[in-house]
Amino acid sequence: MKALVITSLTGPDALAIQDVPEPSLKPGQAMVSVAAGGLNFADFMTSKGGYPGTPAPPLIAGREFAGVEANTGRRVMGYTQWGAFGEKTAAYPNLLWPIPEQWTFEQAAAFPVNYFTAYFGYWQAGMTPGNPPPYEVDPEKGAKRTPRVLIHAVAGGVGTAAVQIGQLLGVEMYGTSSSDEKLAKVKELGLQHPINYKRNEYEEVVKNLTRGEGVDAVFEMLGGEHTARSLRCLRDFGRVIQYGTATGKSPQIDLRAMYAKSASVQGLWLTYLSQKRDIMEPAWKQLWQWISEGKLTPQIGHLLPFDRAVEAYRLLEEGKNYGKIVVKIAG
Repeated sequence: MKALVITSLTGPDALAIQDVPEPSLKPGQAMVSVAAGGLNFADFMTSKGGYPGTPAPPLIAGREFAGVEANTGRRVMGYTQWGAFGEKTAAYPNLLWPIPEQWTFEQAAAFPVNYFTAYFGYWQAGMTPGNPPPYEVDPEKGAKRTPRVLIHAVAGGVGTAAVQIGQLLGVEMYGTSSSDEKLAKVKELGLQHPINYKRNEYEEVVKNLTRGEGVDAVFEMLGGEHTARSLRCLRDFGRVIQYGTATGKSPQIDLRAMYAKSASVQGLWLTYLSQKRDIMEPAWKQLWQWISEGKLTPQIGHLLPFDRAVEAYRLLEEGKNYGKIVVKIAG
């Protein structure tokens, strides 16, 4: 079969479509004929050897896919650690989910990583149904106040998913991006406060818009100085949800801000959580309810054929994407 292979851990230039053997099924696994794959920043990091646990090359790239389950004929979308970007992949049933009838394979390939990550961000922040945060009563309105979240890279895959989910949860959202054009698109999804970080210091904007109070949570995937800056954007008892380090730099911590606001930094790693059925299944139940009600729609910014997969990685590296980059693998 054809597959996108990481031939060495030196970046996108080392990617190549090659003929490889079909995957061997481990006990309990199902074979899936792959139609499309969703590209994540973790895939780019994997190609450079910057993702924890990356095996020695050669290995098949990709962790998110949509296709047809061989033994049932079901249309499924799924998640795996490696090996998604081939004409066939092996997957465990608990990490396969039915594709909604109204969705294409390409839309389905844009769903699992982004929407589970965004949902767990809100869950960790205490903003999901049945998981209320200890927010104080608004003294002016005499009712529970609206939670606030700052979403970095709000026009990306996780960002657009977080905006759709945040709107359903009644969250007041602030989002950063480098492009007014991309911010305008995300505003149509429900983002209330777009911030172009190339023109404005997001710390100052958040401080001014919240009258110095800050936000309850920050979804942070940049690392480096942005972790410390995000801490300074928090309200008392706020949380930075750290789910990546796109800058390639280790997160910096502003201990003074943590002490002053009783704030915290919490890690979020879908690779780990995906192994926990007791965590994944309730999340899927809620996500499926929203999908069934037509309230979640994956945002695809670029759809590229398989032979242009390296170009897809380049778009991600350069930050030129809106929403998800999807690679069409078959059909």
